[in-house]
Amino acid sequence: MKETVHIGGVRQVGPDLAELLARSARGDEQAFSSLYDAVIGPVFGLVRGVLRDPAQSEEVAQEVLVDVWRTAARYEPERGGVMNWVLTLAHRRAVDRVRSAQASAERDNKAALLARTPDFDQVSDEVETRLERESVRRCLRTLTELQRESVTLAYYRGLTYREVGELLSVPLGTIKTRLRDGLIRLRDCLGVTA
Repeated sequence: MKETVHIGGVRQVGPDLAELLARSARGDEQAFSSLYDAVIGPVFGLVRGVLRDPAQSEEVAQEVLVDVWRTAARYEPERGGVMNWVLTLAHRRAVDRVRSAQASAERDNKAALLARTPDFDQVSDEVETRLERESVRRCLRTLTELQRESVTLAYYRGLTYREVGELLSVPLGTIKTRLRDGLIRLRDCLGVTA
């Protein structure tokens, strides 16, 4: 019943792990309890060395031992000792947890970057608006001083035709003519079709 267990080059005498595992595979809970007691220390130590976080290490160690209980029948003695098999399961599970955490962090970082990046449409709308403003400014410079002044007061300051006429001391008909001529020139300059 006793098997020599080698961990880190130190010889320890302990229970016959192969026998305990074989009995566990047949559903012997007492045998599994003894197997658990024999391997939990090394499993936890190995997992803790990979994960560093005590809480996650405990969780992964428990998952490994649940796997041992479920897959005990798959153990092949010719491929190595029970302790090596269990520690291999533990190492794989710990590395999987690290990779999963890294992938999750990368996804979170990518999502954060995408959230900060404005949508393509927002950027293109902003560029288009700026270009339109510049075109209007350029076309306003092509108007006569009187037309530009009338258009600016009416459309940028929001004054009525009558208010523009009063402010400039010009008859209403003259203001309407200046505005009509100015707007026609703006339309032609901007390339707007009716």
